[in-house]
Amino acid sequence: MKVAVLIDGGFTRVLARKDGHSYNPDFIENLAHCVVSNRETLLRALYYDCEPYTGTVQLPVSGEDKEFSKSGKWLDDLARKDFFAVRKGVLKFRGFKPRKIPVSGRALSDQDFAPDFEQKGVDMRIGLDMATLSNGPKVERIVLISNDTDCVPAMKHARKAGVQLVLGVPPNQSPAHELAMHSDLIRTFAWPGRTQLKAPQ
Repeated sequence: MKVAVLIDGGFTRVLARKDGHSYNPDFIENLAHCVVSNRETLLRALYYDCEPYTGTVQLPVSGEDKEFSKSGKWLDDLARKDFFAVRKGVLKFRGFKPRKIPVSGRALSDQDFAPDFEQKGVDMRIGLDMATLSNGPKVERIVLISNDTDCVPAMKHARKAGVQLVLGVPPNQSPAHELAMHSDLIRTFAWPGRTQLKAPQ
């Protein structure tokens, strides 16, 4: 059975780093393969994320300039992996937000605030690819690693088109109710390098 694996990078990155993993192209490549069962063949893995924000903004208290210039080369390295494609959204800077709430009554400093970024266009790209894959003859299953309920319309479309929809669930996580309702299978996986929590179906 031929499958496509769709990975929501923002969702996956936060959880993998929280569990102490180094999040890099090799880890993501291994993740795509570990969610595919022995009875399945990986046709393509599609990874969705945004390049790091680049630009200069004013800090909220001092008003001094803060430059963001982190490289997104690792996404290009990932795109060179076998059977991988990378879909890039846009990361928007939305200002600064307090690191703790309520805000302390003492004099505040720039360190009391964290930059607030928002991904744009990622869920749309997931939906478009899911629809395109399900309308073709090659993919029989789609494995989706995400917890974004905006994917539900595309999931419905895929199932109506006759493609089986597998929802990949990271360790110690519970899927959103809406996503579980519109999946054919729930597949709990272990992070690469650790014992599988549940054998893929």
